[in-house]
Amino acid sequence: MQRRLFLKNSLKTLGAGAAAGATAPFISTASAQETITWDMVTSWPKNFPALGTGANDFAARIERMSGGRMKVRVHGAGELVPALEVFDAVGQGTAEMGHSASYYWRGKTLAAQFFTAVPFGMNTTETNAWLYYGGGQELWDEVYERHNLKPFPVGNTGAQMAGWFKKEINSLDDMQGLKLRLPGLAGEAMNRIGVTTVNTPGSEIFTSLQTGVLDAADWVGPYNDLAFGLHQVAKYYYTSAWNEPSAILEGTVNLDAWNALPDDLKAVVSEAARASNLAMISEFAVRNAEALQTLVDEHDVQLRTFPDEVLSALHDASRQVLEEQVEKDEESRRVYESYTAFQQKVRRFTDVGEFAYLKTREKVDA
Repeated sequence: MQRRLFLKNSLKTLGAGAAAGATAPFISTASAQETITWDMVTSWPKNFPALGTGANDFAARIERMSGGRMKVRVHGAGELVPALEVFDAVGQGTAEMGHSASYYWRGKTLAAQFFTAVPFGMNTTETNAWLYYGGGQELWDEVYERHNLKPFPVGNTGAQMAGWFKKEINSLDDMQGLKLRLPGLAGEAMNRIGVTTVNTPGSEIFTSLQTGVLDAADWVGPYNDLAFGLHQVAKYYYTSAWNEPSAILEGTVNLDAWNALPDDLKAVVSEAARASNLAMISEFAVRNAEALQTLVDEHDVQLRTFPDEVLSALHDASRQVLEEQVEKDEESRRVYESYTAFQQKVRRFTDVGEFAYLKTREKVDA
């Protein structure tokens, strides 16, 4: 059955007869006089700081860099499709573009989770190096191709916080029976140590904590967490960034729509994605610092780190989850082997470069 795909082009110079004679769902003859209008559906509340505005910025870059030949209308979660239906909506052609996070799609393809975050995995710089220079993007393309999608990294939150907890965690026993919002591979690892995890949309976290549906929740980091007011419903903020040491935001394009673009507009979308990736990383660096100061100094938020026995248990559980997934899923095996090989390759310099510098800076109190 043919997919319901619409180009939504405004043809200024092509005759009606030429348009009527096209047999493909997308027209691949975009000219300098033609405007292509696409819809982007997102998993974020409309205009939500960094995530929602990141989608807006990505769309605006495409329009600027194309000289107005491409326009992208951005829709917040729930406006066209629910937050966690972006993957299917774009693949099926309900919208041409999406903005979300790949670990939401583990029910569609297990390997997708590696393209958001891997517990105890690479940091943001290492992750980008893998995507751009280590074969990560090519693997991502392969995984998404059978879902009729072309993916891009369009942002990264950097290291995320471990989450908000209503009670202080002093031992592994304190984790037992907690109801925690935590998606992806990290969520599966939490389940192994006695926590019950759920994949709750961001817009529902505050209410779920407030009403007791959740005992704890991860979201992103200080900037976004302050915007949601999570400090009002949980007191303890855990800094142990084991779960998402780097968190990629993904842009997706319907593959038929992508293939219909001329090469110059494909380049526009690709470079707009790359620029959006860098911009979001830079924004989070400063906004998280400002928001953290507000949370601690003005709202008396209590920063904590998980006890060593909890982190050790989570590390063991993460390894079990990853090993079991790659044993049963060939796509996951290929992606994980590439990911871990690259992590080992770059870690040596990370340790003697960035990590060594950070330890030195701390030692001299610079």
